[in-house]
Amino acid sequence: MRQYVSWRDDAIALPTKDEGETGDWLSGDNERVGFSTNGLSAMTSVDGQKAESAMAPQADARPQAPLPLAAVQERRAITATTVKLAALFWLCVLVSDSLLWGIVGTDPIASAFGKVILNSFGAALTLVVTALLFRLRAASIFTKVVVAFTFSILAAAIYSVFDIFIYLLMVRPVTWVFDNVQFGHTMISSTAMFFGWSCLYIAMIYSFDVRDRERSLALAREEALAAQMRALRYQINPHFLFNTLNSAMGLVEEGATARAQRMMLSLSTFLRQTLELDPMMDVTLAAELELQKDYLEIERERFADRMRFTIDVEETALMVMVPNLILQPLVENAVRHGVEPSTGEVGIRITAWREGGDLRIRVENDLCSFDDNASRASSRIGLRNVTDRLATRFGSASSFETKLTPALFRADIRLPWVRCCPVS
Repeated sequence: MRQYVSWRDDAIALPTKDEGETGDWLSGDNERVGFSTNGLSAMTSVDGQKAESAMAPQADARPQAPLPLAAVQERRAITATTVKLAALFWLCVLVSDSLLWGIVGTDPIASAFGKVILNSFGAALTLVVTALLFRLRAASIFTKVVVAFTFSILAAAIYSVFDIFIYLLMVRPVTWVFDNVQFGHTMISSTAMFFGWSCLYIAMIYSFDVRDRERSLALAREEALAAQMRALRYQINPHFLFNTLNSAMGLVEEGATARAQRMMLSLSTFLRQTLELDPMMDVTLAAELELQKDYLEIERERFADRMRFTIDVEETALMVMVPNLILQPLVENAVRHGVEPSTGEVGIRITAWREGGDLRIRVENDLCSFDDNASRASSRIGLRNVTDRLATRFGSASSFETKLTPALFRADIRLPWVRCCPVS
């Protein structure tokens, strides 16, 4: 790059030195049941024919779908960041160029106008490579580097020629001879400058890609967690509903209609609460324990002769937030593998307390018979559900451990102590 002082007789010129739809009946909004009657089928057929006839004239048009809102917002964010980064880059080039030439004796104020014109032209050239690299966003890094380096050489040649033009226009020397050494110096520094901008822009694009992948991963984790919650509901409800209805029918046959009525009311309350829960929202430990208490009350009606349960929780722990239904697989596991196969009395105990900055929850049940393989195989799905949910929600800040002995089965949960409201 040449240095020039505009419209001065003593102007000097110095050479530069550097410059995913599934087919599951259970996937979708809420629970859908696959059934139809003749009336519904007929209505569906008529409505379908009307919809097809209404949409038939539009079938050939096929308008192009607009970009998703997220894609539009991302493109705007990239554009805004590119403009700011380019302005900062060329401002740094202008300031450093003025300071370096000021050291060797060129007046930075007098030559500022020529530098501004030249750097503005350079900024316009970077727009070309910027647009090209954006179109190659999905290409490999090697392709981007080759394209960036090739463009840098071409842009440097154009930039160096324009540098000579600005020099002749601003300085207007009496005699001028082309200096290939000076031109080469300008070419080298300009190539480095344009390639530096290209690398900077590629790094910026990769930062957006990384953040986009992080958001996609977070969304996938949330969807996986919601799917786990739906699977947990579908796993609990049919099994639990079948057993409870059978028990209620048995109570009716025995003449215990009051117990059967109480069981059915408790069942309807429990199912309604589980279906209304938002799988992505936490609940207080008090609400979670209330739900599990309803479940255990229903099961105690089924096993009145051999089941007892206790809930012992510190009062301060009741308002701590926990993932909803986090205890359901553990409580159901205690009933299925502790109470159902036993002939004697079985106790189920739920305890919770504070330990430092963590909440500790323990669910344990007595065992009248010990079958390690059978117990582990039958409860694996529910326990893995708890493990995955805690790892997804809290990461290393939580833990889940189980202990199986001939006398009892114990499950311990540790998660952060987060209250729903400040302590008064």
